[in-house]
Amino acid sequence: MKKILLIIVLGGLFFSLSAQEISCRAKAMRMMTYSKPEYMVKDIKVLGDTMTVYSLADYVIYPIGKWENVEQYITSTQLQWYREVGYKNYFDSMQVSVNTLKRLDDSYIDMYRSIATGRVEMVAGKITDPEVKLDNGVHVGMTKEEVFRTVFKRFPKSYVSDISVLKVISGAGEVGQIYTFRGNKLRHIGIISKYKYY
Repeated sequence: MKKILLIIVLGGLFFSLSAQEISCRAKAMRMMTYSKPEYMVKDIKVLGDTMTVYSLADYVIYPIGKWENVEQYITSTQLQWYREVGYKNYFDSMQVSVNTLKRLDDSYIDMYRSIATGRVEMVAGKITDPEVKLDNGVHVGMTKEEVFRTVFKRFPKSYVSDISVLKVISGAGEVGQIYTFRGNKLRHIGIISKYKYY
């Protein structure tokens, strides 16, 4: 009798977990239908409180915009940045100059000028200063709905109510932004990349 009860409980647990996985995938597929065409969303994954959006848009690769040099970006923001310059190894064969722009609240952006593209490329970043805005208009302090509306035309609020991390990743998975929410407000923007620095 105890074995039968144990089997029933384990079976119910297994089916509830697989049903939850199906609902996460169904939620992701439905959210794809709401995505804005300019973001060229190719896939969405929902896992727990994290939604990952895979996009082919330039907003993902160039979150601060397309600039030919760091000075153009600094001038365009009209913000006071503290700048540090250093060198890092790139693909073991050459050294490139990496610029770190910092704000007083410890927000920073690491970037370099690529000889391959002729543009400023992102290495890493952490933004907590609401004055710093990304090219798509996102900044710390926005509501969760406002952030999601940059990527989606519309969406059921119940689909995003339990999401506390939104990752927008390039199609190749090389660069992306991580939007972290506390409650209904955007508290942190992370910029990540998989460029080969050592």
